[in-house]
Amino acid sequence: MIQLLNKTLLSILFLVFSISAFSQTGPLPGADEKIKPGDKSNDGTSSIKFGINYSSNNVFMGRTDTTRTPTLIPQIKYTLKSGIYFSGSLDIIPGRKKKKLDGGDLSAGYDFDITDDLSGGVSYSKLFYNKASTQIASSISNTFNANLSYDIGDILTAALSADYNINKQGINNDAFVNLSITHDFIMIGIFGDADILLISPTVTANTGTENFYDAYLTRKNLKSLKRTAAQNALITQYINQLSKYKLLDYELSAPVEYKSGHFIFQFTPTYTIVQNQLPKGVASQISNKASVFYFETSVALKF
Repeated sequence: MIQLLNKTLLSILFLVFSISAFSQTGPLPGADEKIKPGDKSNDGTSSIKFGINYSSNNVFMGRTDTTRTPTLIPQIKYTLKSGIYFSGSLDIIPGRKKKKLDGGDLSAGYDFDITDDLSGGVSYSKLFYNKASTQIASSISNTFNANLSYDIGDILTAALSADYNINKQGINNDAFVNLSITHDFIMIGIFGDADILLISPTVTANTGTENFYDAYLTRKNLKSLKRTAAQNALITQYINQLSKYKLLDYELSAPVEYKSGHFIFQFTPTYTIVQNQLPKGVASQISNKASVFYFETSVALKF
């Protein structure tokens, strides 16, 4: 029943995108001033951005803990007019009594335009996590990313992103490839002549390996658990599958971004449909949800 519902949801959303694409007769209003999700566009000027992000739950490639983990993420990003940027962020778990600072990262990257419709980017991130962190991805120490996005007639944007993650010692590394399709709706002059509202319904498919889950599965969540022989067999069978490349999840999201002067407000609800999930025999200690809903919201100042 759940698989049928998931297929129906995807079919409906792709149909909506198709109708939007074929019914558009010209460039979207304000397409030249479009704010791209993630603020990756480079307008040829230097800028600095301060912001704080709130996530209602920690979710990575559709995987999440059995306990919901809201996170506050202060961020700073400095972008040179060449497209080179440097950024940093912290992960703060407000609900904890101790060790609220859970981790953070330092990143450097380069965003560039290849043609008017084709853009790309490369980046490197160094990640830091508290030893007691329960984040699913807390075994990741370094991430290399390369991405391309192509605007199809100012109607749809297709994006391809590839990551190579280096995990902590003793855990195999991971590779991911993510595909997405986005359709933008833009409104200008909401409260002021220069205000911009962008709504970007997006369908994403995440694929890759799951070695990052090894640390969470065996070294943290199940480390002190008294397991039965049947549970041990299931866990061993699952761990043996972690290095296999597979479909991890589908994500349906609708990022909303509003820009007024130096202020940028964002809200992104996401519904993820998990694929190739954990065996039911260990579901009491590890999340085995077929789908997860969470949201992120942020406010930032950009100069």
